[in-house]
Amino acid sequence: MSPRPVSDQPPLTSDGNVEVVIVVLPESSIMSLASVLDPMRAANRVAGKTLFAWKILSPDGEPVLLTCGVMIAVDGTFSAKVQGDGLLIIGGFNLDRYAQKPFIASLQAAARHFSVVAGIESGCWLLARCGLVNGRTATAHWEELEDFALAFPDVSVRADRFVTDGKFWTSGGASPTFDMMLHLIRQRFGSSVALDVASIFVYDETHAATDAQPLVSLGRMEALDPGLAKAIRLMERTLDRPLSIAALARRAGQSQRQLEIRFARALRISPGSYYLRLRLQAAQRLVGDTQLSIREVALRCGFDSLSSFSRAFKRQYGESPLKLRLGRHPGK
Repeated sequence: MSPRPVSDQPPLTSDGNVEVVIVVLPESSIMSLASVLDPMRAANRVAGKTLFAWKILSPDGEPVLLTCGVMIAVDGTFSAKVQGDGLLIIGGFNLDRYAQKPFIASLQAAARHFSVVAGIESGCWLLARCGLVNGRTATAHWEELEDFALAFPDVSVRADRFVTDGKFWTSGGASPTFDMMLHLIRQRFGSSVALDVASIFVYDETHAATDAQPLVSLGRMEALDPGLAKAIRLMERTLDRPLSIAALARRAGQSQRQLEIRFARALRISPGSYYLRLRLQAAQRLVGDTQLSIREVALRCGFDSLSSFSRAFKRQYGESPLKLRLGRHPGK
């Protein structure tokens, strides 16, 4: 099969089917994989013919164990020689373990053979390590945006749900990946097919690429109680420099009492307790998934005192930050 022509903007329609190569790394999310596969399957179903054909590869050709414990069979080994229309790289935890220098070299070479190359979840890190998105715009999962930007200063990092910059696409999570796939369907086969696919999954709130990634998925709360939603968004943006509840209420345009009533009615928790929980959830992710010092984690999550951070963390999770890290990464 000869390489397809490379274009910054894929055609709006396609006479033939779109050939997709999906590369799945171990410790990836089953939701990210499903968000890639099921929109293509549904597009074939609504069209009554094959619009998309795909194969799933792994770095070594072996079945892939996902984070949920499900083992995924694959069709072969990823190599520099693979070709097609779309190359979708799905990454998860511990990339250094599964994507070593030979994999990076293969990705650099294979990217030339595709008209769309997408990094999904941690797949964006792999595109950046290859230098494929240098001088371009990209996104990452909201948990990793700051670290991604620091690691790759030549990449313009945005907190968008997904980003398309020429043929290089990146998405920030499972749900944004679904939106990204609808975008691909819309470009290749038109809005009608994309709408039919969204309808199959009762996906009635399709997002634009430039919609920001929320730390908290509020669902219909944005419409039902915009005052509460605004306060939670303020909390998200100030985890490293937490406001007093009085100051938070003022910036959200309401009294402290009104804010307390809103939280009690909708979430059965006080604003202060919810704010603390958000900070500790962020801390747990940083402790478990990064090499940041415990002190740096504390500062990033709004704790000036290491001892107060450790006490709050232990109350929430039943063990100290250091013990949690040692349990997940023995020997470190």
